[in-house]
Amino acid sequence: MNCDEYAVPGFLANGISAGIKEQGRKDLALIFSEVPARAAGVFTTNCFKAAPVLVDMERMSAGAAQAIVTNSGNANAATGERGYRDALAMSRAASKELKISEDLVLVASTGVIGHSLPLEIIERGMEPLVAGLRRDGIPDAEAAMMTTDRFPKMSCRKGMIGSREVTLCGIAKGAGMIQPNMATMLAYLMTDADIDGEALHAVFSEGIAQSFNAITVDGCMSTNDTALILANGRAGNRQIRRRSREYAPFREMLSTVLDDLCRGMVRDGEGATKLIELVVDGARTRGEARRVAYAVANSNLVKTAFYGGDPNWGRIISAAGSIGIPLPTQSVRLFFEEVCLFEAGQGTAFPTDRVAAIMAQETIRVRLELGMGTGSFRIYASDLSFEYVKINAHYHT
Repeated sequence: MNCDEYAVPGFLANGISAGIKEQGRKDLALIFSEVPARAAGVFTTNCFKAAPVLVDMERMSAGAAQAIVTNSGNANAATGERGYRDALAMSRAASKELKISEDLVLVASTGVIGHSLPLEIIERGMEPLVAGLRRDGIPDAEAAMMTTDRFPKMSCRKGMIGSREVTLCGIAKGAGMIQPNMATMLAYLMTDADIDGEALHAVFSEGIAQSFNAITVDGCMSTNDTALILANGRAGNRQIRRRSREYAPFREMLSTVLDDLCRGMVRDGEGATKLIELVVDGARTRGEARRVAYAVANSNLVKTAFYGGDPNWGRIISAAGSIGIPLPTQSVRLFFEEVCLFEAGQGTAFPTDRVAAIMAQETIRVRLELGMGTGSFRIYASDLSFEYVKINAHYHT
């Protein structure tokens, strides 16, 4: 069930304007567990990983964390040895103010690439950031993470794990440079569930594969992508293990929250006006379904057709047939919602009024049936508008 507020027992949060961004916008965020929590993370696979990503990957090997400190307005990426030292200094400043071990502090940065962190500003902001920690501070932390985002991405659920109520809340930022692995994004999940480290890593990795690693806005990968989950055990439930009966309900809760967040990111894609849910069915394998899905979802011709409200099925089948997978052309079928636009190798006499109404929707469901097997993959994608070009033409390093 949905939460009435964005709060998780045993977690405090805050977000402030430290002076990194102009015009007094929030730019420094902190998530804090009152006790050390089990932790898991998934990070960008880009070769040019930002300094905070490198720090977190090292610390995540211990499987524990207590705080996540984030700055926006500066990515601390491609900043060399100084960038790495600055990321450590950022975590050190947080640990000193929180009075916890530095190894329990994770760091993240988002913004323009290639500039050194304004470390003095961040260190100066740490005292008010910590002083303002509160149980209902998650929305402020979310606001401080945002860059080109038009709206916040937050989701919270409560559910029963055995006889105990468990809370799971997630926040994310991201609107451009969106494609796995992962997207240009930061995402933090907080839960009071008691779950062992192996189960937490497994359920989180699985959830990411089906959410943040199944979206695209522009087919571009970032240097700073970070998704983290902290579980502090405050709910007192019977500990969740991979083969316990408690695992499935927790996985379902996590899947719902992650789906909310990733749909929000695609809907907020820079300049996006539509969210396209594309399902490719009937491939020989899931991997081939995934390849077809990304070929369609990343086609600029397909994306601009959705922006213009044009049901141009020819662009979709052309993209699907372009990647070297031998599709049985007479078996392929294409649906927009429940309407079939293409089958038996040619277009259908579809009802134009109904399809025009579909194309005007903010969310459009597209299904491409390949007729070869049982492999399936779902992806969320955005359209491509004039605004995307304007935003990224003026977003400089």
